[in-house]
Amino acid sequence: MSAPSDIPQAPKVTEREARQVAEAAREQDWRKPSFAKELFLGRFRLDLIHPHPVPPADDVRRGEAFLARLREFCETRIDGALIEREARIPDEVVNGLRELGALGMKIETRYGGLGLTQVYYNKALALVGSASPSLGALLSAHQSIGVPQPLKMFGTQEQKDAFLPRLARTDISAFLLTEPDVGSDPARLATTAVPDGDDYVLDGVKLWTTNGVVADLLVVMARVPRSDGHRGGITAFVVEADSPGITVEHRNAFMGLRGIENGVTRFHGVRVPAGNRIGPEGAGLKIALTTLNTGRLSLPAMCVGVGKWSLKIAREWSEVREQWGRAVARHEAVGAKISFIAATTFALEAVVDLSSQMADESRNDIRIEAALAKLYGSEMGWLISDELVQIRGGRGFETADSLAARGERAVPAEQMLRDMRINRIFEGSTEIMHLLIAREAVDAHLKVAGDIIDPDKPLADKAKAGANAAGFYARWLPKLVSGPGQLPGAYAEFRGPGHPDLSAHLRYVERSARKLARSTFYAMSRWQGRMETKQGFLGRIVDIGAELFAMSAACVRAEHLRVNDDHGREAYQLADAFCRQSRIRVEELFNRLWSNTDDIDRRVVDGVLSGTYTWLEEGVIDPSGDGPWIADATPGPATGENVHRPIR
Repeated sequence: MSAPSDIPQAPKVTEREARQVAEAAREQDWRKPSFAKELFLGRFRLDLIHPHPVPPADDVRRGEAFLARLREFCETRIDGALIEREARIPDEVVNGLRELGALGMKIETRYGGLGLTQVYYNKALALVGSASPSLGALLSAHQSIGVPQPLKMFGTQEQKDAFLPRLARTDISAFLLTEPDVGSDPARLATTAVPDGDDYVLDGVKLWTTNGVVADLLVVMARVPRSDGHRGGITAFVVEADSPGITVEHRNAFMGLRGIENGVTRFHGVRVPAGNRIGPEGAGLKIALTTLNTGRLSLPAMCVGVGKWSLKIAREWSEVREQWGRAVARHEAVGAKISFIAATTFALEAVVDLSSQMADESRNDIRIEAALAKLYGSEMGWLISDELVQIRGGRGFETADSLAARGERAVPAEQMLRDMRINRIFEGSTEIMHLLIAREAVDAHLKVAGDIIDPDKPLADKAKAGANAAGFYARWLPKLVSGPGQLPGAYAEFRGPGHPDLSAHLRYVERSARKLARSTFYAMSRWQGRMETKQGFLGRIVDIGAELFAMSAACVRAEHLRVNDDHGREAYQLADAFCRQSRIRVEELFNRLWSNTDDIDRRVVDGVLSGTYTWLEEGVIDPSGDGPWIADATPGPATGENVHRPIR
């Protein structure tokens, strides 16, 4: 029997129920060390990242060979301006990438893929993304969060044998989680997968399905009802995109990334074999989150590419553009922006390469590092793009086509700004990333003291937790008083003749890590169960950790380049500039932990929502059209044309 037609839309859940769903999907254990986790606990474990890990020679050889072929393809076969103008990637470009093997960069060679490491996969995405950000998004959505990665980590051998060869050479995949009324709160997921014999029957609507318009295979998250023999819960499925009952109802258009094939997909009575289920029922969110642990590294990798391109344009433009008798780069106001772009690009590449190499070696748990890389890369990449537009002035606001039409170099700075904006929303918005990382950062505290602040726990559990917490903090707190950061000779290998002294910055990181841990402990003591509502405070805690991680990665990368005689002196200069800029931001964030407008902001929000300030909205015209804020996603048959367009 098929799924009933009166399935409700997004289930109504309480805030607590939503948190419980998210908590159940988390990886609960830490089986491997984590540099970032230790950092938030006030322990600066430089030994976990220094000396900088290096890839095996064979991985480098294969990776560099592919990058050379990919570069030639990008330079001769990709017209980024055409993709922007026509809002579509030409089929021949996608087919060319297929022939090159780019669909299988992360898929093992035994399945027909290239078997590239995370490091070289990211370098490839940065290269393609610089030619066309829309193409970078297509390849990333296909391999970072699409079908290949979940199958690699959780699929059966039969599933790998059936799907991975297709995905390596021909088939494009997409990941379908978001719904019209469900974003980062999966507890309200409305799409259902009802068991029926050897199949599941899918009904529901998915929104913002990147690659969904052209995909051949889909990863779909759907809710299985609990019943006899079925534990139920949010579950992951591999679904053939041309299955009867699937309709791509709309191809979305966006502010940036105009070439991406992102749409709205409806499922009505879609039969999926039970053999296409990935993992057990109820494991869907855990699969999605685990996939994203390394999948998130693709986005900051492309931000690195934007930083490199922005630095090139800023340098070339600032050398020829004169104001008041000198090149604009020689004016301090512009020079500071160029310094920020150069130093931050160096640090972003350091963060991505370090995290990626750690992912390849699998020695460390990098769930926090990858999340920090995504958060920091998207925020800093956006600032870099914005600063480039400012450096270019009016030409930065003018389109590349307009510049070319009047005889100037067609620099797509305004397009890059538009394309970069989504990165602060993609794969977890900045606000969600703050909460996700903060939860991991306080995990050790919640494990020993969580029952104390849980209102639903009985007194006996609270008493037991109190005893455990007393022992933990008696051992932990004294270690936050002093450390190597107070010893002038610490980290001496990062100092030497002929280059800046980076050891001082590492000592600062060590001291700041202990200060960060003390601040977190004080906040938990002060707010206890209300800590989870202090999102402004938690966001600043995470931002401090991100800066400290970036400073550490920048220093380690500079030393690695110095030892290998690879622009070491220049790398030290960039790392020193970045750390000095970063330290200013860190000090401001520490100050804002306790001196901020969070309370008054909440009062203003209350006033806005209650209509107290509607008088302030008078005197303007609202150009918005009519229609509901959220489109109707009631399950049922499609009523419009199917715009699914597989590329052959």
